[in-house]
Amino acid sequence: MPDKPEKKPKSAETRPGKGLNILIVDDEANIRKTLAMALELDGHDVVAVSNGKDGLIQASLRHTDLVFLDMRLGTEKGTDFIPDFIATSPWIKIVVITAYASVETAVEAMKRGAVDYLPKPFTPDQVQAIVARAAETKKAEDHVAALGSPSEGDDAGMDLDSKSAVMQRALTLARQVAPTEAGVLIRGESGTGKSVLARLIHSWSDRAAKPFGVVSCPSLSAELLESELFGHVRGAFTGALRDHPGRIAAHDGGTLFLDEIGDLPIQVQPKLLRFLQDREYERVGESATRKADIRILAASNLDLETLVKAGRFREDLLYRLNVFQIELPPLRDRAEDIPLLSHRFLAFYAGRNHRQFHGFTDEALAAMKAHPWHGNIRELRNVIERSTIVARGSQIGIAELGLKPGSGEEPIHVGAAVSLDKLEEAHIRHVLASCKSLDEAARVLGIDAATLWRRRKKYGI
Repeated sequence: MPDKPEKKPKSAETRPGKGLNILIVDDEANIRKTLAMALELDGHDVVAVSNGKDGLIQASLRHTDLVFLDMRLGTEKGTDFIPDFIATSPWIKIVVITAYASVETAVEAMKRGAVDYLPKPFTPDQVQAIVARAAETKKAEDHVAALGSPSEGDDAGMDLDSKSAVMQRALTLARQVAPTEAGVLIRGESGTGKSVLARLIHSWSDRAAKPFGVVSCPSLSAELLESELFGHVRGAFTGALRDHPGRIAAHDGGTLFLDEIGDLPIQVQPKLLRFLQDREYERVGESATRKADIRILAASNLDLETLVKAGRFREDLLYRLNVFQIELPPLRDRAEDIPLLSHRFLAFYAGRNHRQFHGFTDEALAAMKAHPWHGNIRELRNVIERSTIVARGSQIGIAELGLKPGSGEEPIHVGAAVSLDKLEEAHIRHVLASCKSLDEAARVLGIDAATLWRRRKKYGI
């Protein structure tokens, strides 16, 4: 049974909104108490636990900016938990506490993803200096996030934890490609978590300490999108009242994620292609050639090959973007993950809305597993968020979920007045939702995997 986290109420001197959310993971009670007291006096919100597993639980339940992680946790190595903390919260900063401070321990911690280390015994001044550096980094990252696309907040509370073999394979591929400089094209339906995966790839890369930015290709006109990417000079067009550096310059050294690249205007595509090839570009209204070192990640829910054939997307640009491809499965292909994701979203939005819940009723969980989730994880997240607002009891039931069957049409059944295509689509959707994998679904349907893939593509499943 996990230890109850140690948390003191904030004093009246705490500065709301200015402190960090800090987690202490140390098996020595005196260290936890002393460090927590020093941090709380400086206005930070602190939770302390004695072991790595409880630390991971706390990091998954509440937004955590900074973790002080002991190098030795009984018989366990604290550094072994670093990758899991980062996977749970890519933005998290980890400081390793060690009584065995040396170059070797520091290097090991940094390789695992720590940003700093604190030798025992430590002084309040050392702690304050480390926290100040973390606060400055957070401030810079928050500023970069504020420059992101309007839809960037749609990923709030989303994570990619999965029991699905298909999803785990996608995450494995992401971890493999992250340390390289290869371009990555993430494919998947809207709401499957493509931008979340892009952030994870950045956090696992050597560019993690540099800025990460998002540009939503469908949200801007061709002229504004070109300016947003490459920048412009004053007077380049009507309304250009001052110089604008552009996202590429602002994220030099880091990663830029181009969301829904299939909607990139055709007139902007040659300029992006040139940048991918030569790392060179010009601002709008300026002839001076500039260079930037930036990694481009892209995502699409459209069939880019079809767009190429239609003349709406450059084939050479597709080749440049698609050096490494990762496909995220729709939620209906990973129904075993619905309870896990639902409880994660419930904890996230319950905390945001200052509510407490004891999970879902059995009927609610069954209804969620049977729902088609055409909007994927984003739709599930929205449903859970709404339920935490309207619920009055301690559990979320079917009434609070407000789910509607399918797309609102009458359920399709054998003998209904529908076409064979409609009947086949409904049957395939039902089988996919009830099977644990695509291979199992193909066996149930009596077709091979390739035929099932073509049927899914035909019906947009």
